Amino acid sequence: MKLLTTVLLLVVVLAGSFSTPRAATVQRDHLTVLEVDRVKEAQILDKRIDVFIKAAERRLMVLTNTQAANAKQLKKDSELWGDLPTGSRAELVGDIARILDEAITNIDDVSSRDDRNPLIPKALRKLAQAVNNIMAQVTTLKDQIKSESEIASMEMLYEDVQQILEAAKKLPPEVEKKGKAKN
Repeated sequence: MKLLTTVLLLVVVLAGSFSTPRAATVQRDHLTVLEVDRVKEAQILDKRIDVFIKAAERRLMVLTNTQAANAKQLKKDSELWGDLPTGSRAELVGDIARILDEAITNIDDVSSRDDRNPLIPKALRKLAQAVNNIMAQVTTLKDQIKSESEIASMEMLYEDVQQILEAAKKLPPEVEKKGKAKN
């Protein structure tokens, strides 16, 4: 009986491994190759969050069609960051959502290892501020949403934004650093 159970289990496992993959749901990379390099280089949490914010802002620039207004900055950034990402509105909004999700994961990872790390509130405040800016610009696109994929991407983005803003609300007030007194 035990042999029969083992054989059945083996057949089920093998049958599952030969099933057709979901090729129709291939997910694109939400970061470019150069952006991934910037993430790997940024080993300190707040600097890594800066990279995620920059990557999200680059997609926002494409979404809001403000590349011309930022041409000088784009030229300056091109060596480190490369060309602006491309894609449909749904893909770019989805990219921003996945970037924010990755930023949340990075903060959670650091928090799980050292919940008293002073970089956690600093990084979360930066991220919350960036999210407010991003959402101010993304909400102007709401009237242009047409497809189900755009709606799904926006919903994913709103979920991440809510999670970030709720976490930021739980932070204690920021302690102001006292500078040297002027004589």
